[in-house]
Amino acid sequence: MLKKTITYTDFNGEEVKEDFFFHLSKAELVELEMGHEGGLSAAMERIVATDDRNAIVQEFKKIILLSYGRKSMDGKRFIKNATMREEFESSEAYSTLFMELVTVTDSAIEFMNGIIPADMADQAAEVLTPKVEPKPITMVEANAIGLSGKELTDKIVAGEIVIVDE
Repeated sequence: MLKKTITYTDFNGEEVKEDFFFHLSKAELVELEMGHEGGLSAAMERIVATDDRNAIVQEFKKIILLSYGRKSMDGKRFIKNATMREEFESSEAYSTLFMELVTVTDSAIEFMNGIIPADMADQAAEVLTPKVEPKPITMVEANAIGLSGKELTDKIVAGEIVIVDE
């Protein structure tokens, strides 16, 4: 289970710092895997390979909302329902978290690792981490694409591209 402290500005203009909880059970992970043709990992690979940004955003949204809930007072249950998801999705806290996860790769990785059961971390990492061969490009091609230095560095660090000799 992941406890995420989110600071956001509410609709009264007040800055709020609030703790939110996220968790996917083993059963939910299996459902996610089986709910995609060829499994979640294959679906993620297809999405990344085709650079389908809308599909990436939709998968993140689905995973965020599916994992959101509240821990019971006795700690024996993690309670989730449609009403709670709807309330969270309509908050600025959700918007703040969503924007962080789709723009900051390290935050997305930390989130994904935090929401899965500890004893399934290795298996889930394989499922949730797309296996994409890096695209070899030259520096001339990188400049032609119009990548900034940071974008280029981010893509190299993420393993999306490798620089080859011209």
